[in-house]
Amino acid sequence: MSNIGVLIEISDDGVKEANFGVLTAAHGGGSHVIYAFVCGVSADSVVGALQEYGVQKVVELAVDGVDPASNPELLSAALADAINHFEIEALLGLSSASGRDILARVAALTGSPLLQDCVGIDLTSKTITKSHFSGKTVASIKVNSNPFMCSLRPNTIEAQTAPCTAEVLNYDTSAQTSGKLVVKEVKQSQSKTVDLTEAAIIITGGRPIAAPDNYKILQECADLLGAAVGASRAAVDAGFAPHSMQVGQTGKTVSPKLYIGCGLSGSVQHFAGMKTSKIIVAINTDKDAPIFGKCDYGIIGDLFEVVPALTEVLKEQG
Repeated sequence: MSNIGVLIEISDDGVKEANFGVLTAAHGGGSHVIYAFVCGVSADSVVGALQEYGVQKVVELAVDGVDPASNPELLSAALADAINHFEIEALLGLSSASGRDILARVAALTGSPLLQDCVGIDLTSKTITKSHFSGKTVASIKVNSNPFMCSLRPNTIEAQTAPCTAEVLNYDTSAQTSGKLVVKEVKQSQSKTVDLTEAAIIITGGRPIAAPDNYKILQECADLLGAAVGASRAAVDAGFAPHSMQVGQTGKTVSPKLYIGCGLSGSVQHFAGMKTSKIIVAINTDKDAPIFGKCDYGIIGDLFEVVPALTEVLKEQG
């Protein structure tokens, strides 16, 4: 059995739910030993959640007793050391801003192959699936090296429980940094909104949203669903929303379980950023809008009537 490492990302609420799909990919039907690497949090506090998804070893990383979580260079060095110590054949993680950064650093330190933003992986055959050219083609890549690094797009692999009993390990590495990166201060965002790239549900507003304040209509519904709110490029270009909310070819690529498009035409560029959504619901007044040819469910109606009605139903259901 091979040893597979997974870099676990933590939020204020504990283990990010998007990690569980990565753990399912690492589990491979039970043919691998999964090492979950955590820092910035006690391993004892997360072992319960992680062992439900097949993790056999939860490793809390430290450097001379110092938590490396706030320094990506130090964390990367600690992971590179841990990979060698635990004989890890592959290190997986989320294709988030943090995950891509850390895995790239570890790959550079270890001289290992790196595959980012992947949509599938078979660790037994060491075959990785990636989407290319805005989803027009899919490549299968064979890796012939140990170790290798791979980040997986959140929500592309459905999480499946595989309960077991995990062992907690504390690993104090001898990792050092170059000193070129100095973290002087860490400021936590005051926003409690769900990150678009990791959200299981997304509600997106297009140009018909008409004004920045009208996104409050989508946000109220999103809060009840535990969803993130996105925007089309047309809405962003019109100044109704910041670029950080943009979904599409020139924005963020997302793979939620449910994608609700409000007032979206269904352009090729936008569809490229959300085509891997499990279920797509479209709300549009134009019955001939291209989005209706790409969605699972379509509602011909005004978003300013449909979304508030949905919000009221959700409130009633508590």
